[in-house]
Amino acid sequence: MAAERLATAGFETRLIDEKLAWEKPCGGGVTWKAYSRYPFLRAALSHPVSATFLEADGTGPLRLDLDHPLLIFSRRELNQLLLDRAAAAGADLVATRVTAIDRQGAGWRITTRSGTPLTADFLVVATGARNPLREVGTAWTAADAMIALGYYIPSAQNHVDIRFFTGLEGYIWVFPRNGHLSAGICGKQEAAAALRQRLEHYLSGRGISYKEGRFYAHMLPSLDFDSWPANRLAGPGWLAAGDAAGLVDPVTGEGIYYAMRSGDLAGQLLADGRPEQYAAAVRSEFADDLAYAATLAQRVYLGRFCGGSNTTRLLQFVRRSRHLHGILQELFAGTLSYRDLRTRIRGNFHSTVAEIAVNAFLRRMVTP
Repeated sequence: MAAERLATAGFETRLIDEKLAWEKPCGGGVTWKAYSRYPFLRAALSHPVSATFLEADGTGPLRLDLDHPLLIFSRRELNQLLLDRAAAAGADLVATRVTAIDRQGAGWRITTRSGTPLTADFLVVATGARNPLREVGTAWTAADAMIALGYYIPSAQNHVDIRFFTGLEGYIWVFPRNGHLSAGICGKQEAAAALRQRLEHYLSGRGISYKEGRFYAHMLPSLDFDSWPANRLAGPGWLAAGDAAGLVDPVTGEGIYYAMRSGDLAGQLLADGRPEQYAAAVRSEFADDLAYAATLAQRVYLGRFCGGSNTTRLLQFVRRSRHLHGILQELFAGTLSYRDLRTRIRGNFHSTVAEIAVNAFLRRMVTP
C-alpha cells in the first residue's frame, strides 16, 4: 500500500520482500470497513460469506447473518493483488531478504541476502511480527504476543464458524476460502501444544479431517495496554506499518485492515512531505482505540458474569436482544470502535436487560 502510494506520486520506490506473495497464516477475513475504504477489494478474488455461527461453552451455535459480508481471501492472492498494484504504479519489486540496515547521514544502507547493498532516503518497515530489524518498529515482548496456528484443509463450506472457550483468551475459527478451509486458533498465555490440541479436538468433533491439511503456526503482536504508550511507530528516517508496528486488534487478532491502512497513511504522508505526522495520525485514527481494546481483551475472554463466562453470557444475551444483535453486526463490519462500544452498552444497559428478561419470559411461556 505504501509502495503504490509513493510510486503513484512519482517517487523512486523499491519494495523489498523475500517471499512476495505467500500463504500467510491467518483466517484472511476482510471486513466491510476495509473494502468500503478500498473498493478494489470487492472486485478481487475472494469468498464473500454472510452466514456466521458463533458458539461458546454451553450455548450451541448462534447463527448471525451479516448485513455486510466478510470477504475471505487466500492471503497469497491478496498479497499478489497488492503487489501487482504497487508494480503497476511503478514500484520496483525486489525478491530478497533484508539482513541489516545502517543509518548513513540522512539516508540508509540496506544489506540484502543477494549481497548487493542498496540505499534509500527513507524506510517503511513492514516486516511483520517477527521483525529481525530490532532498531525499528515495535519492541514487543513475550507478554505482548499471541500464538496463531492451524491448518489449510482441502474442504469446503459456505459459512464461518467461531468457537470460544471458557478460560482461553482467544478463539477457534473456520473460514471458507477459494479451494480450501482455513481452520485455526489464536490465544494468549497458553502453550502452542495445548492450543493445537484444542483445535484438533474441535475439528474431529465437527468431522473435519485436518490430517489432510497443511499445518501452519505464527506469532501475532497483541500488545498489553501498558505497551501501547511506548509503541515505536516511527523514528528518524523510518515509519513502521502493520504487524511490525504492533497494529493488531488485541480482542480479535485482526490485522489486515490496520496493515493496509497504516501502509496507506505512511505512503500518503511521505509523499506529502509530512512523515513526522504519521505516529499521531495512526494513533488518532485507530491505535488509541486498539490500546483501549487491550484493556478489554482479558475481561471479554476470561471474565465472568452471572455465574458463567462472559463469552457464554454474551451469546445467550444476543439471542434475546435485538440491541446486542445490532452491536455484534457492527463489530463484524468494523464500524464500531471499542470506545463507542462501551458508550453504547452503558447507555442502553437497562433497556437491554429489560429486553432480555422479556424475551426469556416469553420463551418460557411458549415452550412446552
